[in-house]
Amino acid sequence: MPVSFRLTLAGGGSVLKIQDLVTSYRKIQALKGIALEVSTGEIVALIGANGAGKSTTLKTISGLLRPASGRVYFEGEAIQQLPPEAIVGRGIVQVPEGRKIFPKLSVLENLEVGAYGQRRHGKNTRREDLDQVFQLFPRLKERHGQAGGSLSGGEQQMLAIGRGLMARPKLLLLDEPSLGLAPVIIEEIFQLIVDINRKGVTLLLVEQDAQAALEISHRGYVLETGRIVFADSAQNLLTNEKVIEAYLGGKGG
Repeated sequence: MPVSFRLTLAGGGSVLKIQDLVTSYRKIQALKGIALEVSTGEIVALIGANGAGKSTTLKTISGLLRPASGRVYFEGEAIQQLPPEAIVGRGIVQVPEGRKIFPKLSVLENLEVGAYGQRRHGKNTRREDLDQVFQLFPRLKERHGQAGGSLSGGEQQMLAIGRGLMARPKLLLLDEPSLGLAPVIIEEIFQLIVDINRKGVTLLLVEQDAQAALEISHRGYVLETGRIVFADSAQNLLTNEKVIEAYLGGKGG
């Protein structure tokens, strides 16, 4: 992926802060006291192998899993005991692994589902949001009447992200957006993530393709078996010999 995608370091204050988070999933302690932080305007990558606890982290932030202990602060408020719909209402929106679109609904209907929580803002606001999504994803506009299930894998990922944007997120959680996609489509999706960030959306990106994720991120965390083992700028992680050996497919030199 081109290095020209890299952004300058964001300078906003903390929007998300996790402290000593412990979460069990199916009787297994998946998170073992992790801490991480995301500042306004950043893309932060959370990388690690399968089973490291990446998706569990996102599900705990979004309220789909309740932590055994620890705190999740969003804009300074503890949210770890709130239900998912209340967390979405505060501005945290998750795009799930595997896209989870509604295959029998049209593209337009899928996007309108994303705007459900914003219905109080009225039709004009929803139309403006829809226009912005179509500007980012012209193919969705072209296929607005098609069933979501008829789209290609890359288009379905665009639809899942577009649906998330319709909820007007302050923090967008992306779970494995490259999953199952061809390399050329992955590059396109990651460029779109950069474009979304440049429009003012803060992102926490969970991704197994560590190289691709770090190349578009400001900072990164490496998760191993439920623990954070590295936390640094994305540039430093890309040149860290241990990270290179374990996650970037090569040896440090």
